[in-house]
Amino acid sequence: MEQLTISVNETMLALGLGRTTVNAMIADKRLESVKLGRRRLVKVKSILRLIDDKA
Repeated sequence: MEQLTISVNETMLALGLGRTTVNAMIADKRLESVKLGRRRLVKVKSILRLIDDKA
C-alpha cells in the first residue's frame, strides 16, 4: 500500500521549502492536511496536485 499522508517535516524535505511556507500553504488550503491527535499530516495527493499545477 502506498503512503497516503506524510509529516510536515517530510513535506518540507519533499518540496524543498521551510516550515513557515508549508504551514502557510496548509492554512490557505493549497495543501490538504489532517490532524491526528497532536500530529498534522499532509495528504500526498495534494502535494502531487500542487506540483502538477506548477508544471
